[in-house]
Amino acid sequence: MSKNILRVEDITMQFGGVVAVDNLSLEVNEGEIVSLIGPNGAGKTTAFNVITGVYAPTNGAVFFDDKMITSNLPKGNMKKLYTGQNAGKYTATMKKTPDQITKLGVARTFQNIRLFKELTAFDNVLIAKHMRSKANFLTATLGLNYKEERAMRDETMKLLDILGLRDVKDEIASSLPYGQQRHLEIARALATKPELLLLDEPAAGMNPQETDELTAFIFDIRTKFNLTVLMIEHHMDLVMDISDRIYVLDFGKLIASGTPEEIQNNQRVIDAYLGVQEDGEE
Repeated sequence: MSKNILRVEDITMQFGGVVAVDNLSLEVNEGEIVSLIGPNGAGKTTAFNVITGVYAPTNGAVFFDDKMITSNLPKGNMKKLYTGQNAGKYTATMKKTPDQITKLGVARTFQNIRLFKELTAFDNVLIAKHMRSKANFLTATLGLNYKEERAMRDETMKLLDILGLRDVKDEIASSLPYGQQRHLEIARALATKPELLLLDEPAAGMNPQETDELTAFIFDIRTKFNLTVLMIEHHMDLVMDISDRIYVLDFGKLIASGTPEEIQNNQRVIDAYLGVQEDGEE
């Protein structure tokens, strides 16, 4: 039986009176590719931001490798404003920072590509390698970390080789074709040596050929790097081709979960994407 690597429990993210995520619970098992889908504004990226420590949730908890990394409960003025469920269930308040969560083994990409645009492809990946560097200010200044630095540079080149980016290692990131920029952003995430990779709309802006290539790419890195993947995506062909399981959000609420076949035949999911026909319409 596969180990549970990520567990999200009763997460609510409320901004004042606006509830972006409403009592979301989901699980991702080791080795799976799981997709989180829903219309624009459904709360998908907000959920990613909670998982990766960008936001402290208004309520709920997040566990990675069975260890709690985030927990919160309504307090202060939010006690009066809170409209979610389970307000009294959680008693602890703690949140690891994004860098701490990355060091635990969670990496992510972003809906809008966030490369260091004026740096080379090589340097974009090398910077991520430094996240696990053991050097400090003194050893780096005196050049005492040269062995570690050389090892990181060798690992960066090896990673670019594996991902088919060696030929563009000296190219400025912003000069690369869009598809290669997406691959480079994923390479930078992989440089942190994650167990869990979160992909936020990796096929956004891609043409059908690029999307097909991305599908094969994600399958490939899942195997080569022994990854578990949680993905937000609007390209339904990609989602259905690649996902082991799918969760569906609508207006912040989880409305369905299941296999691709189950989701394709779920009327509530169809209605959320296509709209519900009004009485009297033909």
